[in-house]
Amino acid sequence: MSESASKDTGIIKTVRFEVLRYNPETDREPHIRNYSVPVTKGMTVLDGLLWIKEHEDRTLSWRSSCRMGICGSCGMFINGLPRLACNNQIVHLHSDVITVKPLPNFDIIRDLVPDLESLFKKHRSVKPHLLRKDLEEQNLPTGEYFQSSEELLNYIQFAYCIKCGLCLSACPTVATSENYTGPQALTQGWRYMADSRDDGAQERADAMYSEHGVYRCHFAGACSQVCPKGVDPAMAIQLAKKDAFLKYFGIRKMRKATPVAPPVENWTPKGDIPKAPAPTVAPD
Repeated sequence: MSESASKDTGIIKTVRFEVLRYNPETDREPHIRNYSVPVTKGMTVLDGLLWIKEHEDRTLSWRSSCRMGICGSCGMFINGLPRLACNNQIVHLHSDVITVKPLPNFDIIRDLVPDLESLFKKHRSVKPHLLRKDLEEQNLPTGEYFQSSEELLNYIQFAYCIKCGLCLSACPTVATSENYTGPQALTQGWRYMADSRDDGAQERADAMYSEHGVYRCHFAGACSQVCPKGVDPAMAIQLAKKDAFLKYFGIRKMRKATPVAPPVENWTPKGDIPKAPAPTVAPD
């Protein structure tokens, strides 16, 4: 393509996409197929795959949804690292060759689609939700579980997990032990154990502190390195170990969950309550 034509179309350069292809119905084993992709400003790896599907090969398969680093669907192994395809611009990879494979440590369903059932199975094993002894109050609430801003800071970072699976694909322990609970699930277990409203530390103990739990972590830190949301699973796992140590030696006792705060009666606002703006569309 001429220089003038490139300026007219906005094409910066052309790169080679090396994409792992695998159809279990027709292929004996995965193989690499090459595609030439014209790159425009701001083009992400996901955009490149969409270009291939629209112009070169409609059979190419992967998962994606939000295109803005929120849903976690488009986790892939891109140029040697687990990344979100929608969250990485091609020019920022500083290479004319973009290698795209499905996430390691998972079976392949087809092409770039990994089987994430093990991720969700382990996630469920830590009971990633509030566990309370007052079940009647939890199911039929009469008030709210009060929580201070300081208590919120104890776990909020770990609540940003989007279940993309990148941490599991980067973890060397997951690569060698399929029974290891893994950084994603252990982090979510700790997220609720650190929540002042939760009563479920003992119920999660089997998943968190079994021979396949936090003590299997070798603290490589790869999980935190690849996390696209800054969750830092490695730190969560170390905090869970520390918590178990303090409890074992009686330095810290088992915490009781925050009691229910009764509804505030006869509440009057301070100052004027702002009124809602006028509707922009007239009602029928």
